[in-house]
Amino acid sequence: MTCSKIFSGDLPELTYEVIKYFQNDYSTLHSCILVNRLWCRLAIPLLWENPFSIPTGNYNFIEIYLHNSTDDLKTKFNKYKLFNKSFPSNTLFNYPRFLKYLNTQNFMFSVEKWFESPIKTASLENISYLTDFYIMVDICVSLFKIFIENVVNLHTLEIESSNIILWDINLNNILGLILQNINFIHNIRNLKLHNIDLSKDIAQIKDRISQIINLQQNLKKILINRNVISVYQTLLLSKDYNCSSTLNTIVFYYFDFKGINNLKKIFERLNVLESIHFYNCSLNIGFIQQIINLNKPFNGLQIESLQQLLQMSGGYIENFGYGLDYDLSLNQQLLELITKYCKNINFLYFDGFENQVSYQMFNLIENNKQNLNYLLIDIYGNNNFYYSPNDNIEGSSIILQNLGQALPSKLEYLSLTLTIKESDFRVFLESSQIIFINKLLIMQIGSDDILHYIKKYIMNERRVKYLAIKNIECRIDLFDLKDEVKEFKLHNIIVRSYNDLYICVNNYIKNID
Repeated sequence: MTCSKIFSGDLPELTYEVIKYFQNDYSTLHSCILVNRLWCRLAIPLLWENPFSIPTGNYNFIEIYLHNSTDDLKTKFNKYKLFNKSFPSNTLFNYPRFLKYLNTQNFMFSVEKWFESPIKTASLENISYLTDFYIMVDICVSLFKIFIENVVNLHTLEIESSNIILWDINLNNILGLILQNINFIHNIRNLKLHNIDLSKDIAQIKDRISQIINLQQNLKKILINRNVISVYQTLLLSKDYNCSSTLNTIVFYYFDFKGINNLKKIFERLNVLESIHFYNCSLNIGFIQQIINLNKPFNGLQIESLQQLLQMSGGYIENFGYGLDYDLSLNQQLLELITKYCKNINFLYFDGFENQVSYQMFNLIENNKQNLNYLLIDIYGNNNFYYSPNDNIEGSSIILQNLGQALPSKLEYLSLTLTIKESDFRVFLESSQIIFINKLLIMQIGSDDILHYIKKYIMNERRVKYLAIKNIECRIDLFDLKDEVKEFKLHNIIVRSYNDLYICVNNYIKNID
């Protein structure tokens, strides 16, 4: 009865909660649009809240945005054949108003890709004009003006620089436009700054970012990627800083703290600060001592630390990544300390593998069973030059023969990149039969046939909801085998492209709450 009311629209609040569950499942949201008018009205805002980050490869949605541009601008763009067809005469929704998340680099990239399409079909006499970079700048500025005029309620702003001078010119223009219309950013909750130190040729970018920071009055979280000392000082030392009573989370990502020795003074100015995150940061002894003296918790991924630091704050670590180091003894000591003091890890990533640390690895997984939701094991990792083929086979065998016993009864996400032998894979599946995995990803190195075991132990038992398998050597993705995909679907298992389900650790860090 309740289900029928959801579909009929009698319970709109409950219906919205159901649809919101599919927030990042774009194909399902597109299906929701077709159910009825209510579902369409609820699903459309979710599809359009962050369109520049949807990895579809289709950028024609920009034309729908440009429908809201002035007649003069439409005439200008049509004159130079920037559209394969005329602007839509009408749209069902005010799409710009749905925008809540904006990454400046994704925005410019999307415009550039959309801009490339008309060039291919333009007449020869227009080519020289169309290739002028400033036409693309014109489009970017026009889009931003549309967002501003439609009173966009932006929640998250990611400012990302590059080492491409023309892109930074474009970024500088956009930041200037934002500062001329500060209402566009008055409700920002999350501010993320990426690679700002690369903008060496345009110092004005850093100045404008500092001004944007000073204007924030509702900021709750800020992420600083790479060293941006001037921005760091603006954020934490400026007298004009307005977020001391709202900012509760700071994330430092690829940050070198050398020479920064006033953390205690800085962080104690932030009245509601709840956590500080360090990801792939360079932490020296002096910095660690400053952290020890703080009364603030922190979380970390791929963090080198001392025992005293873990004793104090290990219980706050929710995300941990292990990457191989030349010093095997150091690897073992670090894993032993993490296992001893960190019991609340939710996201665990092993980047590379050494047989000698397998015991500590399984202990760490076992000790975090209660909270562990995401587990990624890549035996090659970024440091695959450490291994010989025999090491890969032996290490993969150790993992597959022991991992099943260490896993929790339920996982949201399990990703394995291993050299897989049939016999080892069968041991893993048999020892993990009581475990449900929402998303299972397997990147297989080797030519052994493992699909029949997948069908026997996973498909028939329905132990997985989403499945992705890719074989590197054979260059086969299970998603491309349509008959197999249909067979799994009959057992309520959805096969997805490996790339669609794969979590890039760097992106996970950027988007972490």
